[in-house]
Amino acid sequence: MEARLNHLTNPLSAKLLKHLVSAGKIVLDSALPAATQQLVALRVSQINGCAVCVDMHTKDAAHAGETHTRLNLVTVWREATVFTEAERAALELAEQGTRIADAVGGVSDEVWANAAKHYDEDQLTALVFLVAFMNTVNRLNVITRQPAGDYQPGQFQAAHSAHH
Repeated sequence: MEARLNHLTNPLSAKLLKHLVSAGKIVLDSALPAATQQLVALRVSQINGCAVCVDMHTKDAAHAGETHTRLNLVTVWREATVFTEAERAALELAEQGTRIADAVGGVSDEVWANAAKHYDEDQLTALVFLVAFMNTVNRLNVITRQPAGDYQPGQFQAAHSAHH
């Protein structure tokens, strides 16, 4: 499968992505637990059918020590017993925040209040931005049919560090 656009070689796309990635790095460096970030990124990407991001976040999470059991069960987290109450709250907020067009009213007050029981204001801010960021990146990749499967854990961090 060949991509419709190459985001890395197109100058405009590369310039736009540079800004997106720097915003994403702020979320990565936030107080929102890294495991929660990976689970949310993976779940949003599954919902949106973004193969590149599912590939990346599955591999990065496994590389960071996440278990195969938890990664395999993200898609059915409601029935799975391997997630904490905080992770479940984040996953539910991520799902409702991703399915805005399908859910009248977007994220419900109940789902927000449940997330707020587990995360402070900065963590909630990071969670909201992460959901929005993943939805943006997923759409860029899905629209341009980016192929998946070749991602190596940390490959973009290495490239990002080389530029600084």
